[in-house]
Amino acid sequence: MIRAGRHHLVRTLADLAAQQGLGIDRYTRLKPYEAAGFPAPVSSEGARTKLYDGGQVDAYLQGDPVPRLPAGEDDADLLDRRESAAELGVSPDTWKKYKSDPILTAARTEVGGVEHWPRGTVRRYRDSRPGRSAAATAGGRPKHTGDQVPRDQVHALTAELLDADPAISAATVTAELGVHRDTAQDALTRLRADRIADYVEAHPGLTPAEAAAQLGYPAGQVRRATDRAGVVLRARHVGPYLAGVAAALHSAGWTTQEAAPDVQFPGDDRVVAAIVLDGVQAPVPALVWDERYGWRTAPSRRHPIAKGAALPSEGEGVRYLAGGITPPPGVVVAALTP
Repeated sequence: MIRAGRHHLVRTLADLAAQQGLGIDRYTRLKPYEAAGFPAPVSSEGARTKLYDGGQVDAYLQGDPVPRLPAGEDDADLLDRRESAAELGVSPDTWKKYKSDPILTAARTEVGGVEHWPRGTVRRYRDSRPGRSAAATAGGRPKHTGDQVPRDQVHALTAELLDADPAISAATVTAELGVHRDTAQDALTRLRADRIADYVEAHPGLTPAEAAAQLGYPAGQVRRATDRAGVVLRARHVGPYLAGVAAALHSAGWTTQEAAPDVQFPGDDRVVAAIVLDGVQAPVPALVWDERYGWRTAPSRRHPIAKGAALPSEGEGVRYLAGGITPPPGVVVAALTP
């Protein structure tokens, strides 16, 4: 985390490289930041972008004792997404859905290109989330009130109920939140699948079913969740590859998207992703990647992923690219080059 009052001191690896008169490529090859005694990052463990406290780094480079950062917790501490999720007791994937709340968006700030939120704001959001009192009330929602939780809040409120009772059923969620049984079941399945996947990543020797058992999820309720967890894990594994293709297409000037595309799980049994090619000189409207067959072109930017399990036939803007399931990014670009 970034300690209160020290956000202006934060430096990225690129900043450290420039400070020592090196290019970022050479700096990351030499890895001086891994030397014994070099200050630890202030970014969370596993964060993609490493951030460092400039005051500590300067002292280290000058040969002076590295000062300790303030201890304890301050409401002005800045937390990244992992730390914010931990503050709420949820997974980072669940935090993605929470962070769009107005309380959090108003306080969001970027430090070193990374989103952060003040600890005090995260706690205020935790204490003021809609439905907290209803979720904690044993009697649940009164019958025949006509109230219903808005669809965009179902996931977050179901997460609270699952936090309180890992064995909760869809029927109980329905009674507590006043939503349709199918909506409750879908929210539970998605939440449990994400948490099972998180647990397997933290304990690689476990199967999704074993992880579900250790999380306290009843075997009779989580078959769909364990199946989906396997798909979620495959999606996370292929994420860096998809990001590489998106970056190559961006470099070619065909898309404004640089990051890995969001994945979809049609039928909860396969991984699919789409990249919209919105550049002026883009050769096709969009590309779709499916773990069953690799890349294909799509004739529509609005709806590139066809509905249903059947593969679309070639023709009318659909063309399957050669090269296997995960051809190198350069091969994908070459296959589209006029």
